[in-house]
Amino acid sequence: MFWSEEQPPPRKRERRFLRRTLVVVCLLMVLVLVGGGLYAVNYFKWCQGASGPQVALDFSIPQGATGADVIAALKAQGVLRCDAVNRYVVKQEGTTFMAGGYTVSTNMTLDDALAVLAAGPPPAPTVSMTVPEGWRLTQIAAEAAKSLGVSEHQFLALAQGGGYSLPPYLPGGSSTTEGFLFPQTYEFAKGKVTPDAVVSRMLDEFRIEAKGLPWGNVKRLGITPYEAVIVASMIEREAANDAERPLVASVIYNRLASGTPLYIDATLRYVDPNPADGLTQSDLAMNSPYNTRKVKGLPPTPIASPGRPSIKAALQPANTDYVYYVLCGSTHRFTSSYQQFVQWKDGCL
Repeated sequence: MFWSEEQPPPRKRERRFLRRTLVVVCLLMVLVLVGGGLYAVNYFKWCQGASGPQVALDFSIPQGATGADVIAALKAQGVLRCDAVNRYVVKQEGTTFMAGGYTVSTNMTLDDALAVLAAGPPPAPTVSMTVPEGWRLTQIAAEAAKSLGVSEHQFLALAQGGGYSLPPYLPGGSSTTEGFLFPQTYEFAKGKVTPDAVVSRMLDEFRIEAKGLPWGNVKRLGITPYEAVIVASMIEREAANDAERPLVASVIYNRLASGTPLYIDATLRYVDPNPADGLTQSDLAMNSPYNTRKVKGLPPTPIASPGRPSIKAALQPANTDYVYYVLCGSTHRFTSSYQQFVQWKDGCL
């Protein structure tokens, strides 16, 4: 059989068909790949975008949460559109998150959500309490109740319950924390304050402030660290200014050395049943270990919270022979002469 030039042999026609088929297949594959790539790019962009109403909501990142955990939680709460794509972005960028509470909204873009989280959690609202030098436990408890909203009764029960120690300053088994709740301005997380947290924080502050002070002097002074705080509390209540603190300390130690009663009325005021009428004759005759007019030596506990200057003065008293001091106007005068003391008591010149 013969074929004309217009009609190629069967084998040639088959090869042409295969070539055309291959071309079509390749074209289709290219179209699929291009179309798939375009789809992937568009999907990648879509995942990082956002649309729809935005409703504010609280979002919390727990300690130890990974980037994948955070993205999954944002997706679950409707903040982000996608999980896997955004996890990939966060991982590639090495993004880390700080634990805490945040305010985000539904339907956020990935960039907007990451910007909120990158700023870190907003500071928790706080409440403050200021305790001046020289306050006693009852005053501190009243201020804690007023400023922090804690129970005044529970505060005093804990502070006077013998459950705290601060070695070597406050020995274990001490009946009270009087003198060791350091005077300072404190900040506490609002709504999360307990009496124990306040007492513990103030004791920690005492430990911090006590560092660097010359506690090695207590042996030379013949006292313990606890007794040094007792002396410091009396200095705090007696001294009119910082310059007087080492001088008041010297009077206390000179009287202790001579066996003379301290005659510090601040210790008697500590147990005065009716402070409003001052120190009456019955108060002066009171049988109390805090009546240093009658009882020799130190009172059994501190009488107030001393500041750092008073503690330092108790550990580094001035080197004097003073055994008397008298308030003249707004400051004290110091002397070793009883006659001078009496003269100043009768009238400061």
